Amino acid sequence: LSLCIPRQRILGSQKHIEKSHDYEFLKPWLGTGLLTSAGKKWHPRRKILTPAFHFKILDDFVDIFQEQSAVLVKRLEAELGNEKGFNCFPYVTLCALDVVCETAMGRQVNAQCNSDSDYVKAVYQIGSIVQNRQQKIWLQPDFIFKLTQDYKNHQKCLAILHEFSNRVIHERKEEIRRQKQQLGDKNNNNNSNSNGGGGAAVGTDQDGNNNKDDYLSHEELGRKKRLAFLDLLIEASQDGTVLSHEDIREEVDTFMFEGHDTTSAAISWILLLLGTEPTIQDRIVEEIDQIMGGDRERFPTMQELNEMKYLEACIKEGLRLYPSVPLIARRLTEDVDIDGYVLPAGTTAMIVVYQLHRNPEVFPNPDKFNPDHFLPENCRGRHPYAYIPFSAGPRNCIGQKFAVLEEKSIISAVLRRYRVEAVDRRENLTLLGELILRPKNGLRIRISRRN
Repeated sequence: LSLCIPRQRILGSQKHIEKSHDYEFLKPWLGTGLLTSAGKKWHPRRKILTPAFHFKILDDFVDIFQEQSAVLVKRLEAELGNEKGFNCFPYVTLCALDVVCETAMGRQVNAQCNSDSDYVKAVYQIGSIVQNRQQKIWLQPDFIFKLTQDYKNHQKCLAILHEFSNRVIHERKEEIRRQKQQLGDKNNNNNSNSNGGGGAAVGTDQDGNNNKDDYLSHEELGRKKRLAFLDLLIEASQDGTVLSHEDIREEVDTFMFEGHDTTSAAISWILLLLGTEPTIQDRIVEEIDQIMGGDRERFPTMQELNEMKYLEACIKEGLRLYPSVPLIARRLTEDVDIDGYVLPAGTTAMIVVYQLHRNPEVFPNPDKFNPDHFLPENCRGRHPYAYIPFSAGPRNCIGQKFAVLEEKSIISAVLRRYRVEAVDRRENLTLLGELILRPKNGLRIRISRRN
């Protein structure tokens, strides 16, 4: 059953949080992490992971967004003068993969410069295999799937992906163990000196003031400035929370999967939309110049990114027209009454986000790209479930603030350097209704240097 009306009966419920059968095909890679788990496992896991997306953590991630955006902008130079246009999807996808690898695991895979690496190829191939299996019903039974070449390729990809994640987790745990040991040795030495009357005790400055917090921030774990998502999971596992090695790998792999496909789709669609509206594009650049004092060389800070309200409205409008996840499927655990129609328990209900976002009663002239839909005066009184690009309710996307910040960073970096012009017309595009909303033949744009 497909639903396109904002009634809040399913997504807003604490009971209907089980994903549909399609997500089963992700479990060999992602296990039962936050995306695929349900019930008793999902609730406590969500509570553990929520602090990983606190704004203070996101502030550190902004540096990574900007560094990888700079690589993308540099690589796009190769397309200057290409009058036929080029597919922006692969460029953006590799950039998003670089971002999510470094933020999730603290490791650089350099996908933008080395798209032939085994890990990068495995990420792409396993995603393609899963989508193929979801679409072709005859491949869904395991006993048939295991007879295919896709299964053999699937297992090879799994081996590469899990080996990489396991190795990174093991190495990081060892680093933390060694650094803690070094910290303990240093504390013991300093305590010995203090007991012997030489110098100030650890945790105090020369005036005797307690500086424990300052000391720990520089020395504890010998930590680099940036905490990866993996570091936060390891910390949680050492603070009394029961997170096994496999639990950590599930969540890291889940972040890897969710964090690059959805974001790269969103950015690519938004670049195409902006390429059809030069006036809107110029207004974004004017806003950025005003916030940053006309300096197009330095990167914006997190505060400056948060001030880019018109760019944010454009991103929201892009996600309205082309939501990265075009439908949300839930398995109902009990009967649900919607306007007199009873949906029986066991039904798979699909909330068609793509159609929901095109309700003319909520969004006048719904097929037009109009960022003014998201100006404050136009949002007042709107049903909170009429716009759900990150889902809604208790099982909404935990990383939505991360995603919007990344999208702002990358789009602003591209627009500050290049003027974008759409080659493909929206009405001529064929959309693929998969887990992620993609165009069948890519999204072609042209770029020129911005004066």
